[in-house]
Amino acid sequence: MKDLLRNCLPLAVLAGICISIGCVVNLRVGGVAGAVLFAFGLTTVVYYGLKLYTGTAGFIRRKGDWGMISMVLAGNIVGCLLTALMIRYAEPELMEKAAAILAGRLDKGPLACFLLAVGCGFIMTTAVFFARQGKMLPLLLGVPVFILCGFAHSIADAFYFLAAPWADVLSWPVLCVYAAEVLGNFVGCNLYRWSTLSVEK
Repeated sequence: MKDLLRNCLPLAVLAGICISIGCVVNLRVGGVAGAVLFAFGLTTVVYYGLKLYTGTAGFIRRKGDWGMISMVLAGNIVGCLLTALMIRYAEPELMEKAAAILAGRLDKGPLACFLLAVGCGFIMTTAVFFARQGKMLPLLLGVPVFILCGFAHSIADAFYFLAAPWADVLSWPVLCVYAAEVLGNFVGCNLYRWSTLSVEK
């Protein structure tokens, strides 16, 4: 546990901050341009070797990595919270846009968000897989693709949800939707491995 706290948690927190930066520019610019610029966040995560839930879940071993992936998710959320607190104070005008994203997720409900998260997870693992081989184009294309498809990225949504007014966030429906996204991302991240039975033991 001490090794995870020392070696994994700081990298996970910083990854959450990087993804949140992508979220901020997406809120400000929107559309195709915002989706493309969002890729800065994931590109930074890959180049620095940071720990991102959707960049890690598709590569974990069946045994021995559950504590690590839980730590990564928690650290990512902390990074999103820190950035959201900064934005809530320094750029409060973005809270309304974040609230609109949260409202859209709630309107869809947990099942739809789970399915949308599966698509995002598949794209993210594919993008990271190629990036680890030095092929960055799938990474640069994958991010705008999942955003423009409306797919749900659990870490990006952690920022959007936490940047929305607290009255909209602190509820069981939000927790249920978010849990569905986390699970859906995990399924999507492992879709290829499960379909080919290539999970490392």
